[in-house]
Amino acid sequence: MQTIFDVLKHISVNHQEVESPQVVVTDAAGKPNGLLTDLLHDLMNNALLFVTLTELASAADLIEHLRTHTPLPADVLAEYSKILTEHCEGLNFAPQKGQIEIIVAR
Repeated sequence: MQTIFDVLKHISVNHQEVESPQVVVTDAAGKPNGLLTDLLHDLMNNALLFVTLTELASAADLIEHLRTHTPLPADVLAEYSKILTEHCEGLNFAPQKGQIEIIVAR
């Protein structure tokens, strides 16, 4: 089963890593999960500026890299770890909205 880390690592738009406005976390019915989406956007806008995901093997590697190379506090890194390891049930591409929906079980 894929995680959100896997999705972010392997999905690209125009051969570039996806940007936060392009990604929304939803349930299987397409209902957005605002809390998880906000956390994911925070991760993408702040932490992913310091790394290239294709160079990392796992979410744990990313968190360790952020722990050693950024001043991010432990509680923030723990929240990032949670969103990165969330199981992805599927993807939905919504071109009319310009979004990629990451589908999670909760």
